[in-house]
Amino acid sequence: MAKLLLVEDDNNLREIYQARLSAEGYDIVAAQNGEEALSVAKQHRPDLIISDVMMPRISGFEMLDILRTTPELANTKVIMLTALGQAEDQARADKLGADKYLVKSQVTLEDIVNCARDLLNGTTVVTPNPDQTTTATASATATAVSATAGMSTASPTVDQPIAPVSTQDADPNPIPHLLRQRSHIQQPSQHLAQIPH
Repeated sequence: MAKLLLVEDDNNLREIYQARLSAEGYDIVAAQNGEEALSVAKQHRPDLIISDVMMPRISGFEMLDILRTTPELANTKVIMLTALGQAEDQARADKLGADKYLVKSQVTLEDIVNCARDLLNGTTVVTPNPDQTTTATASATATAVSATAGMSTASPTVDQPIAPVSTQDADPNPIPHLLRQRSHIQQPSQHLAQIPH
């Protein structure tokens, strides 16, 4: 089976990705940053690298640049999996030679698995375009959450806590949820600005 190198500095996300991709039968090796990823890639020669962009030491972009100029690794397939959804970020990844650019908030675990499978099999991969506005995605997510949890669609207030969800009702794609938690902790003012008035 194919060997995948998973590069992600967030331990929770890395474990989620690793568990799901391992369930597909892939041999997974992991790294926590771009510097470690280059070392692991030289040692293990993966068929595919799935990498975050914003990481300590060496970013995913810098790692990709070095990878493409390293003869023994230059042809390794690379999926950039990041929270950066701007067109200029995707353009930079394309210029550096990324095979695919996925925005974490716009894909599910199944999208990641399918993209990996398609790249390894040499088939065409269709994924969400980061140029599209996230309004439709946010609206669809809010509708789905309201329908699933039986909540009203009234606009939330800052005082309303997010109710814990039981494992039975757990979201099969925890990535956007984890990202929302992470952005809420790191940038509370941005989070409050996104609440509809």
